[in-house]
Amino acid sequence: MDDLGTYHHRRLDCGIDFGAVELAGRRTAAFEIRVVAGLVDEPEDRLGLARVVEETITKGTERRDAQAMSDALDGIGAQCGQSVGRESMVFSCSCLPEYVEQALALHAETLRTPSFPEEFCRVAVDLGVQELAALEDDPQELCRRLIAPHAYGDRLGRHELGTRETIERITREDIVAYWRRCFSTSRMQITVGGAVDVGRFARRVDELFSGFGSGDGESRSKVAFSPGVRHQSKELKQEQILMCWPGAGVTDEAYPVQRVLLNILGSGMSSRLFTEVREKRGLVYWVGAWCEHPRGAGMIFLGASTMPDRCGQTVEALLREVDRLAEDVTVEELDRAKVGIIARTQTHGELTRARLRELGSDLFHFGHPVSAAEKNAKVAAVTVDDIGRYLSTHPRSERCVMTLGPRALDVGGPR
Repeated sequence: MDDLGTYHHRRLDCGIDFGAVELAGRRTAAFEIRVVAGLVDEPEDRLGLARVVEETITKGTERRDAQAMSDALDGIGAQCGQSVGRESMVFSCSCLPEYVEQALALHAETLRTPSFPEEFCRVAVDLGVQELAALEDDPQELCRRLIAPHAYGDRLGRHELGTRETIERITREDIVAYWRRCFSTSRMQITVGGAVDVGRFARRVDELFSGFGSGDGESRSKVAFSPGVRHQSKELKQEQILMCWPGAGVTDEAYPVQRVLLNILGSGMSSRLFTEVREKRGLVYWVGAWCEHPRGAGMIFLGASTMPDRCGQTVEALLREVDRLAEDVTVEELDRAKVGIIARTQTHGELTRARLRELGSDLFHFGHPVSAAEKNAKVAAVTVDDIGRYLSTHPRSERCVMTLGPRALDVGGPR
């Protein structure tokens, strides 16, 4: 237990990895169902399939059509969401505590007995093709798509929309086959939080999901990082820049240091990238720094958009700000970053869904809950010397750089 809840964790008889966080005084309950199946589980000639499965699995069951299921969820005031990622799909729901078991039963019906109506399958494929076309008008997302295979490898670096050729091949039979292969209790994690009777909810999970699925075990794909400088020509007024290099994964001892470093570097209008590269030098229209973390790995990203003739200058300025942290980061900057991270944790702690997402992430990455107090203590312990050590053990010399726009980058570095 910590100041943000009491944690529970166990493997249920049905095979589901179950976690819970009791939050005193809440008038809401929320749960999250994670199926450890995502883009990495798609056949190579059906890229985009996981996204289509995620969109169509909620379009009706053996008992109810899509409208009837929506009406049932609306009738209890349930707020639902879903998403698909590289390694998993997540189905989330929040409602009043008295309806949480009813909402769980509706989700179990959705995941166990989907009907995948032919018309909805066709619509999902058509929409995917349209979204792919629209991607050409979103330079930032297009640049992320282009860099991902070099950052993560061909398998882990897949885009959720696949390609036009692969997504147009997808049939209802492909959708059903993916569901049968990847949806089972052996691949599922369920977390619940808020005003809920944890023991009763766990028993209900066991009842609803017992005997579900007999497909393949979960897929694991390692990062295959490929450094180099690459360019995609496109007629744009601005040049998009993305670069990345391996960082610390969520379970790494250096991860709290990385969180603080990225906060100093790229979080908010007081961050170094914003003040030094945008405000003082006027090199960029937008700039940011962030981390992505597949299981067992981490990747640091820097991104910016600039005028084509300032592309090389901008890349040098971004890297200089990273290197400079090892030379002149101040205690004041460090303390401000730590307070910001911890304050956000405390603020998010007021939101049941935010605490639940954190718990679900813990089970996915660590295999067990990690209290907010423990995470905050590690952040609070970060020192100026830790920043320097992190930068020395996570060099930027082997980096992947992607530019999108009218001019290729002409700077030194690995190619």
